[in-house]
Amino acid sequence: MCAITAAKRNKSVLVLEKSNKVGKKILMSGGGRCNFTNLFVEADHFLSNNPHFCKAALKRYTPQDFITMVEEHEIGYVEKNHHELFCEKSSKDILNMLLTECSEWSVEIQTHVDIGEVSSNYDKGTELPYQLLMSIDSADEILVQCKSLIVATGALSIPKLGGSGFGYDLAKQFNLPLVSRRASLVPFMFSGEIKDLCEKLSGVSVPVNIESNNKMFEESMLFTHRGLSGPAILQISNYWNPGDEITIDMLPTINVAKEFISQKKSKNKSTIKKYLNNLLPKALVGDLETLWWHLLKDHSFPEISNKDLIDLGDKFNAWKIKPSATEGYRTAEVTLGGVNTDVVNSKTMEIKGHKGLFFVGEVLDVTGHLGGYNFQWAWSSGYSAGLVA
Repeated sequence: MCAITAAKRNKSVLVLEKSNKVGKKILMSGGGRCNFTNLFVEADHFLSNNPHFCKAALKRYTPQDFITMVEEHEIGYVEKNHHELFCEKSSKDILNMLLTECSEWSVEIQTHVDIGEVSSNYDKGTELPYQLLMSIDSADEILVQCKSLIVATGALSIPKLGGSGFGYDLAKQFNLPLVSRRASLVPFMFSGEIKDLCEKLSGVSVPVNIESNNKMFEESMLFTHRGLSGPAILQISNYWNPGDEITIDMLPTINVAKEFISQKKSKNKSTIKKYLNNLLPKALVGDLETLWWHLLKDHSFPEISNKDLIDLGDKFNAWKIKPSATEGYRTAEVTLGGVNTDVVNSKTMEIKGHKGLFFVGEVLDVTGHLGGYNFQWAWSSGYSAGLVA
């Protein structure tokens, strides 16, 4: 996006890509259909030490601006839950669109690149103040000089797709402050009986309300052989800190304790399990019975004390569990934290005091919720830098 925008201003642009091909994260996103933006993008959908930083770029290049490009390239798309936009066919459509734009505007793209030393003479007033040594397929190093250097390296998430800390290394070289980083939009792992439960229920999904540190999401949750995943878990992982509990409401539209008492008053002779089988996946109910009310499994509602019914109902509406860890960068969709935005011009992404040096996208301390927000941040920040680089 940055390269296309700069090239449209008649700038000579070279994109250096470490991988064997560009856009690997685009190709794998959205289950292969690329959740390329969201119809409603606001600053509240992003985490940063400076919550206002993202506003200027998001206003400068909006979701509708990207949608216009998608429509100009006649790419079909569909709207899903929470106003997320996906390709109708394949993520390849978005990647090919961007590559077509690069080709039309004479952007040069070089893959298989390793970057060596990067240096700067920007304070000496030279015309091409940035120099870097690069090698292609481990061949001899080549010196590249440029007027503007844009760091769009992404971050640590999913290393098999090229995720690395190279952008942070560059930031340190230029003495830029960093906000501590950790894996986010990432599944949770557990130990003990919760791990055993998750293993048994692997593949079972249930809509929940999930809460941690006063932040709540209403999404689906997926049991896995490692722990818990699904949109609800990925969303709350942005707000969870190691050692924190998460609270899960597995029946968010029902006050379960109140409903249990009501069933008792009406003299419903059903067991708890039989009643809940109509509301939740049977496998989940069966395993929770073993965990939570094994001694009451043969009792009907009238035979169970009010206290036991209320305690059990409250568990369904507020199941408190403590993850042992996340799955880490291996499966994380994003990296929380990054280059401190205090040193970045929010309108242009240029580093203050380093004319011609820009940082864009995930390498910065700007992290979006699940739902197309991180792609929109990539497009918006890249565009903002491309207007002036």
